Amino acid sequence: MSVFARLVEHLADLLAPLFHASAAAAAIVLFTALVRLLVHPLSRSAARGRRARAALQPRIAALREKHAKDPQRLQRAVLDLHAEEKVSPLSGCLPSLLQLPAFFLLYHLFSSTTIGGEVNGLLGHRLFTAPLGGHWTDALADGGVFGPAGLVYLALFAVVAAVATVNYRRARRTLAEQPAPAGAGGEVPGLGAVNRAVPFLSFFTLVTVAVVPLAAALYVVTSTAWSAAEQSLLSR
Repeated sequence: MSVFARLVEHLADLLAPLFHASAAAAAIVLFTALVRLLVHPLSRSAARGRRARAALQPRIAALREKHAKDPQRLQRAVLDLHAEEKVSPLSGCLPSLLQLPAFFLLYHLFSSTTIGGEVNGLLGHRLFTAPLGGHWTDALADGGVFGPAGLVYLALFAVVAAVATVNYRRARRTLAEQPAPAGAGGEVPGLGAVNRAVPFLSFFTLVTVAVVPLAAALYVVTSTAWSAAEQSLLSR
């Protein structure tokens, strides 16, 4: 934690001439971008996996027709097809999972009053008027929704809502282009429920931004916006 705190402080010092009092917030955005660059190869691999799964849809439709009266055999056939083509239905989850340590590191860093036995100086940094260690409830108590700190959160909520809407429309369009399953055995167990929930997942980011420290919220907002832009480029 001490090493990571010094890294954020050094990045903030480098960015201070440009961002002044919000330099630490800019450092978090830069750190998030660096993390996303590190996992970008996995994101490209996940995009290839999505295209590969889409290419398998005609063959899966044929299997559904062939084994329509035997759901268990259909399920095994679909799983065997994915294994044969080396396509994992859940491969797209890996980039998100690998980012979790960075998120929890930031969350813990800006939730702790001390680091290495010393006062956590990072808690004194702000994004405009909102403390990076503060929460939305703190902003509401100090000026309300349209107070100085509250406006910072409103801006973050607006960004998240815009990105979530884009992701929702893309996910609905992708699911609409896929053939409907011919029965419960025509898909990986549990995957149907996941697919139905996918279009709405981005909106849960609003809840995350509302409950975590502002520093962690900045990570979430930056990463979410990056993902939307990245998916748009990789889907071309």
